[in-house]
Amino acid sequence: MTNDSSGKMGYALAKAAAYAGATVTLVSTIHNLPVPLGVELVTVQSALEMQQAIESRFDQLDVVIMAAAVSDYRPAQSLAYKIKKNSKDDLTELKLVKNPDILAGLGQKKQHQFLVGFAAETSNLEKYALTKLADKHVDMIVANDVSQANIGFNSDDNAVTVLTNTQKSIRLAQAAKPLIAQKLIELISQHI
Repeated sequence: MTNDSSGKMGYALAKAAAYAGATVTLVSTIHNLPVPLGVELVTVQSALEMQQAIESRFDQLDVVIMAAAVSDYRPAQSLAYKIKKNSKDDLTELKLVKNPDILAGLGQKKQHQFLVGFAAETSNLEKYALTKLADKHVDMIVANDVSQANIGFNSDDNAVTVLTNTQKSIRLAQAAKPLIAQKLIELISQHI
């Protein structure tokens, strides 16, 4: 189970943060993008591995940006072999279980950390983002409309709305993801 996220936004954020002088660890399932100079890459294969990699480092972090579009569900059972048609293991139904909500878990544990989440939405962008801002106990939420083919998932561009509890929403118009990332790092640095 996956979505069409390319990882480009996360990599652009890591690069922008490193360029701004931060010590950056990038936890990613994406292996086909160049690792930004000065960034430590931790590769993972699943939501559970991502959760473990982030939680094991969380106490030492000042800022956490959760740009990953982690799938909400995963198959309940994983097999180490190919399932043959017309065999006793033939699958006609797939049972799913919920993946952990990594961002919400971090929001419950945060002490000194500034926590930034992303809200990839296909409708009611600000409404759903504001709900996530409150429910997940984050300091900032970056909402983007992934229903548009020219921005968001698997695109080189993005357009986002940045929401916090302390200021009016800020809209960043469509631009290349590295430029959006640079502006987001600047906004985050104004809040920490």
